[in-house]
Amino acid sequence: MESTMKKPHAICIPVPAQGHINPMLKLAKLLHSKGFHITFVHTEVNYNRIVKSRGQDSRKGLDDFRFETISDGLPSTNQRGILDLPALCTAMSVDGLCSLHDLITKLNNSSSDVPPVSCIVSDGVLGFTLKAAQEFGIPEVMLFTPSGCGVLGYLHYEDLKERGYFPLKDEDCLSNGYLDTAIDWIPEMKGIQLKDLPTFLRSTDENDIMFNYSIESVNDAVKARAIVLNTFDDLEEEVLEAIKIKYPNLYTIGPLSLLNQQFPETKLETVESNLWKEDNDCLSWLDKREPNSVVYVNFGSLIIMTSDQLSEFAWGLANSMYSFLWIIRSNLVDGGVEILSKEFMEETKERGFLSDWCPQERILSHPSIGGFLTHCGWNSTLESICEGVPLICWPFFADQQTNCFYSCNKWGIGMEIDTDVKRDKVEGLMRELMEGEKGMEIREKVMEWKKRAQAATKSGGSSYTNFVSLVRKLKELTDIDFDNVI
Repeated sequence: MESTMKKPHAICIPVPAQGHINPMLKLAKLLHSKGFHITFVHTEVNYNRIVKSRGQDSRKGLDDFRFETISDGLPSTNQRGILDLPALCTAMSVDGLCSLHDLITKLNNSSSDVPPVSCIVSDGVLGFTLKAAQEFGIPEVMLFTPSGCGVLGYLHYEDLKERGYFPLKDEDCLSNGYLDTAIDWIPEMKGIQLKDLPTFLRSTDENDIMFNYSIESVNDAVKARAIVLNTFDDLEEEVLEAIKIKYPNLYTIGPLSLLNQQFPETKLETVESNLWKEDNDCLSWLDKREPNSVVYVNFGSLIIMTSDQLSEFAWGLANSMYSFLWIIRSNLVDGGVEILSKEFMEETKERGFLSDWCPQERILSHPSIGGFLTHCGWNSTLESICEGVPLICWPFFADQQTNCFYSCNKWGIGMEIDTDVKRDKVEGLMRELMEGEKGMEIREKVMEWKKRAQAATKSGGSSYTNFVSLVRKLKELTDIDFDNVI
């Protein structure tokens, strides 16, 4: 019991969205492998969704890896989709803080098998957690879930405002070519245009919640004792050097999925936090396909599209004649569930597999996967690099546009589809990616990055070394002597 009480106790709090939960859970498992007692915090709504998708056993962790909940402050009727993000940010800043305060108090006053909370590991945009850390006199580590280039884009939001790029003069700026304006005053982002920066700047309202919340978040983060990024030095070296000017206490420890393989936490292998029930039948379907023959299509957990866009993607896939695995969430289409035409279903029944959700990392590692049509969320982009899968990019919002720019123009691992998606373009890019000369170049380049990502996370690599340094830093901050942690 005495040894248990001496363990450092980290509360890990992600933004309540799948793309933020996944990297935070990986970081929590890494810290657990180094001797930390973990309390992983979901919102009450998401916790119930996870139980619904994964069953009652998902409530179970370990004695020293437990799940707790806080309120997100939104009414039960709120859909908690992409259009509700401003309300979520506003509500969690108040109700989330109160709920977190109560949780920490409860944990510190709980039974003797739970050590006192010694640090908070929170998502980089949950600034309210810094107030809780200060109140309880404990250090905070912040995990930024975007790419390094995405973070650097947010760091220049204040500059964009001062230089007159924000707010937009009128709605016409979204379609008249204004977003093609070159941004030539950020030397670490050479060649970037306004349209390639995180999208919350695309507003005519100077009081836009998401734009100003982003500025507040990156400025508040300087109060954290350490900033963690899920990337690796080789991939974003120039960008990371610029970020370190703002955050000298930066730790790049990605790709987290590969780093987890170096510190396997076998007791937690089955502990996941998926908000949708995963369909594993798609893996059996992939087993019957030829190597590098299938296009995987997934636009992430938040994106919504119009029925016309869905139709263009569908017929682009159908006309390409390649086999495809397409993840279509029930809320993917704006305004309700779009049922694909019987003609499309008949046309593709022998070579298409549709599913609500899937185990993406297992999909990308499958030998039959030859390409990935993606929204360019950072998790998806990095997971593609880890598996050497080339990309076709259709970014939607936030830092996805920045990830797309770097993927296509800096790293050489993808090709972009226009926002105004057309089936002929989809078909053409599919053919180029799977069999064309450009596709071959991209495939070779992403395999090079895969090797460099593996090298970064192995013993002696930059991410491995940075993680060890982060754990040592936390040892110093928590003032707990746990010699066997490293």
